[in-house]
Amino acid sequence: MWEQLLEDAPRFFGIWNLMFLGQALLNTLLLSYLGAAFGFAIGFSLAIGRHPRLYGIAPIRLLATAYVEVFRRIPFLVKLMCIFFAFQLSGAQASLFTIALVTVVLSAAAFAAEIARAGIEAVPAPQWDAAEAMNFSRWKVLTRVVAPQSWRVVLPPLFGYAVGFIKSTSIASQIGVMELTYAAKILNTRGFSALLCFGTILIVYFLICWPTKRFGEHLEARLGRRPKV
Repeated sequence: MWEQLLEDAPRFFGIWNLMFLGQALLNTLLLSYLGAAFGFAIGFSLAIGRHPRLYGIAPIRLLATAYVEVFRRIPFLVKLMCIFFAFQLSGAQASLFTIALVTVVLSAAAFAAEIARAGIEAVPAPQWDAAEAMNFSRWKVLTRVVAPQSWRVVLPPLFGYAVGFIKSTSIASQIGVMELTYAAKILNTRGFSALLCFGTILIVYFLICWPTKRFGEHLEARLGRRPKV
């Protein structure tokens, strides 16, 4: 087996295969980081809309809560297939990459909304009362009181889910999106060893996830520092 791997390695890491893997890597990074960024932005908006002391009115709170509860409990593959068929039934012209990106955004929004809600609720009630007593606007309460304190609670699980979404993009291969897992399947069908194909993308996934996790830990450490008196 090892002799076969050594024999196939020069061909596997040829220029065309590397370009093919590079395209798949780019799609994986775009799905992961763009999807998580847009999803987290929407999720924070949902969390703000769910809080009665910020911008949450009853209809918005009910809709946001229903969305979060439903999307958090549906497996990623099921959401992907539902959105895929929804695009088909609507007649909208969208690429497979766009469908996968929409799925990642909607999933990330639901999880980020719940994480942000926990961060907002971690702010002690007396601080809300003090801000209201000082006649702070809701925007000022959010930016000056809530956000600086909630980030310490939000960041660890947020980056944990970000790493999870990087790995979840592999499921997009089920509808034919050209990402790393799909590329490994294609190369495997071309006669290359499965160990060589999937072992390579295993290393690539690690090289994506590990720096993301470390970056999250770095931000967490910086925000956790208290100013010297």
